[in-house]
Amino acid sequence: MAPVKRKRQMLEAPAGPRLIVPRGAEFRPEWIDFRRGIRVGRLDPHQRITQILKAALESGFGDPFVTVRWGRGIYWQWIGWFPRANRLAKPLSSHVSFGCAKYFISMARDEEVFKAGMQVERGFLRAPDEYPESELRDDWDWHRLLAQLKPNSRLERHLRRLIRRDGFRLFAGSWTAYRELTARDFRGARQLRQMLTEAPPDDWCGFQLFYPLSEQEVRSMTGIELIEAILAVFSEVTPIMNRCMHIRLGP
Repeated sequence: MAPVKRKRQMLEAPAGPRLIVPRGAEFRPEWIDFRRGIRVGRLDPHQRITQILKAALESGFGDPFVTVRWGRGIYWQWIGWFPRANRLAKPLSSHVSFGCAKYFISMARDEEVFKAGMQVERGFLRAPDEYPESELRDDWDWHRLLAQLKPNSRLERHLRRLIRRDGFRLFAGSWTAYRELTARDFRGARQLRQMLTEAPPDDWCGFQLFYPLSEQEVRSMTGIELIEAILAVFSEVTPIMNRCMHIRLGP
């Protein structure tokens, strides 16, 4: 389905609260660079996708959000946002972001699609000595995700609709040895849970539910249309975010 048409359909009846582009936002689709990443440097605040999406999330949900990222310099490869209240609600891990479900966008140099969606990290089951805080703890959202992955559950119904009807994809496993599932090969919650529980204990692992956009599709939009499409994706995955977190976003 064409991304602009799909975006308009999601905006008409989003699964979660409707998120609005902040007034004064100015973004250009060429700032999603398919060879270097997502441009954030040397821009005014109202042009930065980090500020635009954070403002939309905070306005839409009425809660403060935290921005995290991977990358450095002018171009970043991955950017995430999560509600601060969810981290503060964790009795063991309120000082780190690893255990929090996040909205994210990414444009990795070795990939051919721009991604927008949500992710939940597992971290390490046995963390290296130099990264003790990255070891999975009992209060991470990962456990809530796994607990929801049951046949005929509400979470499975959400996943089936988004993947089989709406063109979303799944990422499951470690960041060095992962698998992506599409409508053609997604069989349900039991399959996904097995993939996640069998992920290597000594690797950084996680789960992503995302909507992919090719370079041609990104270039076919205006900057505001692209931001609206991202926010529409965020609205679609919010019900799943809510089932993973200690707090609830929206009414």
